[in-house]
Amino acid sequence: MRYWLMKSEPDEASIDDLAGAPKRTLPWTGVRNYQARNFMRDSMSIGDGVLFYHSSCPEPGIAGFAEVSSTAYPDPTQFDPKSPYYDPKSTQETPRWLLVDVVFRKKIPLISLAALREHTELTDMRVLARGNRLSITPVTDAEWSFITKQLA
Repeated sequence: MRYWLMKSEPDEASIDDLAGAPKRTLPWTGVRNYQARNFMRDSMSIGDGVLFYHSSCPEPGIAGFAEVSSTAYPDPTQFDPKSPYYDPKSTQETPRWLLVDVVFRKKIPLISLAALREHTELTDMRVLARGNRLSITPVTDAEWSFITKQLA
């Protein structure tokens, strides 16, 4: 089992949206970074743990826990000209962009970015690195354990 931090803008998909979705599951659409796509395609497995992170909002941070609930498959938004995630270079035969489904596990009081920075146990966490803009990053076993047992 692996662990991931997955960022979502709450006005697009929040932890509450996930909790209220049919089957408490949402497709993780809109990833348009090759490294993040490759994490989904090559490294994510059903059952992997997810730190659901609210980003690009007044107080970014971890808002809950989810779990990867599908293998990677083509993101349909890449084919929709009306979608902000449309990619005219992507075709049904050779899709460029993938997604996984995630299922809700638990909402928690927000663990802010500032709160994460306070703990030396999390110093090397990728979300805390300067310039990190990836929407999906791996989380180590030690980071997952500290967050789930000490902070949540």
